[in-house]
Amino acid sequence: MLVISSKEFRDNQKKYFDLVDQNQQVIVQRGKDKSYVLVPVSEEDRFFLDPKVIKEVKEGIEDYKSGKVIKIKKNELDQLLGL
Repeated sequence: MLVISSKEFRDNQKKYFDLVDQNQQVIVQRGKDKSYVLVPVSEEDRFFLDPKVIKEVKEGIEDYKSGKVIKIKKNELDQLLGL
């Protein structure tokens, strides 16, 4: 694990991004009370960061909690999916 200052990060961004790409954990310290971890973001991660997707997932969870679901058996699901 590598802890660096925000100034060090600004001055050498490529170096630290390359380290993260090599699975090195890099933490950027900003002032006394704030720290940030650098992590790569995949295409899949971007999908789940989409506000529309987050909203739809939350709505689905609420539907499930309130019983607004249709329960089907595995064989019925297979039929619906054409498996």
